[in-house]
Amino acid sequence: MLELFQLNGRVALVTGASHGLGQAMAWGMAQAGADVVNVSRQDTAGETRELVEGEGRRFLDLRADLSEPEQRVGLVQKVVDEFGRIDILVNNAGHAERFVPEEYPVENWSKLLAVHLDAAFDLSQQAAQFMLKRGRGKIINIGSVLSFEGGWHIPAYAAAKHGLAGLTKSLATGWSAQGINVNCIAPGYFDTDPPNGLRNDPVRGPQILDRIPCGRWGQPDEIAPLAVFLASDASNYMHGSVVPIDGGWLAR
Repeated sequence: MLELFQLNGRVALVTGASHGLGQAMAWGMAQAGADVVNVSRQDTAGETRELVEGEGRRFLDLRADLSEPEQRVGLVQKVVDEFGRIDILVNNAGHAERFVPEEYPVENWSKLLAVHLDAAFDLSQQAAQFMLKRGRGKIINIGSVLSFEGGWHIPAYAAAKHGLAGLTKSLATGWSAQGINVNCIAPGYFDTDPPNGLRNDPVRGPQILDRIPCGRWGQPDEIAPLAVFLASDASNYMHGSVVPIDGGWLAR
């Protein structure tokens, strides 16, 4: 049974793997046997490299601003040139901004959707060119509990995460019969915030904690097993699923 969860010899491209949930998922896949590629805007993936290489796996760090279409060109080809293959794509990179809806800057809206949605579709297309030839591949989009909810003063992020859920279902419908599994993880509130983030906000922090049925925020390493499952042969019959991991947030 445990062999189904192994990723030995596989190559995973994880966008935004330099920190937070992306780093946790990249490390988890390395522990399961995969080589890992990170894509991020800045050279901040040193810790992720140490974690991956500490598991005896190879690591490639690529620079790109995923909101810029020209910087996305050929990213998957670079992975194939380096490792000879791509087996797993995790569309994780993104950010959130809060404005009251009537004051949300249109330029910020466009940039956020470009990172979350445009880049996810673009990279999925790029990866599919190789996965379809081999008749197998795993694409994991990182949504949110806001793939189901509207949130508070966060319209672009909610729209993007709803869009990722829809994209997941559409790509799964198109590619499942050709051996590509496309699924989505919908995290709740995890302890990845910077010091000035929501968790330490004197008002919102306690409000959020009180709303989580299990009584705590998630830890980044708790998302890794789910990502490994969706990247492995253990999930071969899962197509188009949006899977919450939220401490019971959506169940309440």
